[in-house]
Amino acid sequence: MQGTISFAKRPVVYHTLFWVTYFSFNWVRWGSYFDDYAYSFRSNLVEFPLHIVIVYFNIYYLMPRLIPKKVTWYIIVLFLSTLGITLIRIILTYLLVTTEVYKESGIQDLPLFNFNYVMASFIGEIYVVAIGTAIKMTIDWIQFKNKTTQLQKVNLETELAFLKSQIQPHFFFNTLNNLYSLTLDKSNKAPYTVLKLSELMSYVIYDAKQKQVPLVNEIKHIQNYLDLEMLRYGERLNVDLEISGDIEGKLIPPVLLLPFIENSFKHGTRLIGQDIPILISLSVKDGRLTFITENNKSPGPIADNGLQTYNHGVGLENTKRRLKLIYEEDYSLELIEGEEKYRTILNIPLNEN
Repeated sequence: MQGTISFAKRPVVYHTLFWVTYFSFNWVRWGSYFDDYAYSFRSNLVEFPLHIVIVYFNIYYLMPRLIPKKVTWYIIVLFLSTLGITLIRIILTYLLVTTEVYKESGIQDLPLFNFNYVMASFIGEIYVVAIGTAIKMTIDWIQFKNKTTQLQKVNLETELAFLKSQIQPHFFFNTLNNLYSLTLDKSNKAPYTVLKLSELMSYVIYDAKQKQVPLVNEIKHIQNYLDLEMLRYGERLNVDLEISGDIEGKLIPPVLLLPFIENSFKHGTRLIGQDIPILISLSVKDGRLTFITENNKSPGPIADNGLQTYNHGVGLENTKRRLKLIYEEDYSLELIEGEEKYRTILNIPLNEN
């Protein structure tokens, strides 16, 4: 069975089927026209090898060598080649099929190379060449489109992999800084932190290689990150993690949400001596995820124009690019900067497991 399928995929099979079908069509058509199927069969049997020669000479020799740089030469050579094939066809028909010149005209005693006969035969050859060329150009266009689509897919996957590779070192750098702070304080929480960090590393190194991961795994990944931050900031940190809807059986691109949470900690923990309220909300409804983060807005750097600026960092910018590549227009992201609060609202579709 597999050998049959493999054979059917060979180009020679399609070419043979095309010419057999075209031959049969012409045989029946002209046989019906002359009411002489034997004559039509012999006539087409002489003509078709010549059709095949001129068609393949055009699409596999002339076009690759003369199109598009030498169009004038292409037209000249194709014209002369087709004319030569036409004259050969007339001679072979006369010698092998019938001595009645230009039988289609119904006129008797015409010279062998009667102008109308030559023109009719020439147009017939051009017709066959045009059909062959149109089919070849259509196939080439489809193959080119498929290659372009495949190339775009490869480029997309490469860029997504690159963006994820940028996010991961950024994430580990932040987490190791947290662990470093605990070791400086000689905290007995350091072993627990190492355990959490190992879980995070396992997720990022292994699960992040997948295109989609279960949403519950991503939430667990977020919870591990929050546990580490709680160890670092202690009672100052007040995280409100809200989860609603059915999160089971839902899929999401890995490490997609964490940069928003990291951004909340980056800018919401700068107010020294104050409590750190951070809201994180995940809501699943109608096959879509609404993800919200909210944090206090700390004083940012001052730009040349005297206005406060709010730098979102490499991780968040990469995430924006990932969202665009993955979902195109089927997502929404709002970054709302108020006087005291900074709020992120992300809405994306979820795949089913």
